[in-house]
Amino acid sequence: MGFLARVRALFTGSRTPELTTDDPGLAVVAASFDDAEAPSAALARATALRAGDQAVLRHHLRLPADRVDEAARLIAQDGYVLRENGPPEGDLSPVAALRVQLVDALHCAQERSRMASLAQRLGGTALGWDVLQTSGRETDNIDAPDLA
Repeated sequence: MGFLARVRALFTGSRTPELTTDDPGLAVVAASFDDAEAPSAALARATALRAGDQAVLRHHLRLPADRVDEAARLIAQDGYVLRENGPPEGDLSPVAALRVQLVDALHCAQERSRMASLAQRLGGTALGWDVLQTSGRETDNIDAPDLA
């Protein structure tokens, strides 16, 4: 939530609408598909990421088709939804696990590790992750006063 939105909410009592995994305005603002790259490095490189604002953390996985339902049940316990992410590739189905959360390097690393572990236990693989946010641009034309 931007500064002006927070000020507005203080005076009007309104809240910013909650972000959902289905929000049509979502766009990728950070990503890493390299196991050797630290999430902190990927997030630091992400110039469009608004730290402190809600985001959708999306993990890209390939799972055996007969284990997808099991994976969906397991990750639903932690607030994730599992979606098909393309046509099957051999015995593996590409899926995406999505959850709305505040994203920082620590939580991103923890979740990446959990998804890699889940995929391995089910006979699949974790390919990488990305972070999606809406544009979140303020439209007010309020600038700081020119003190010069």
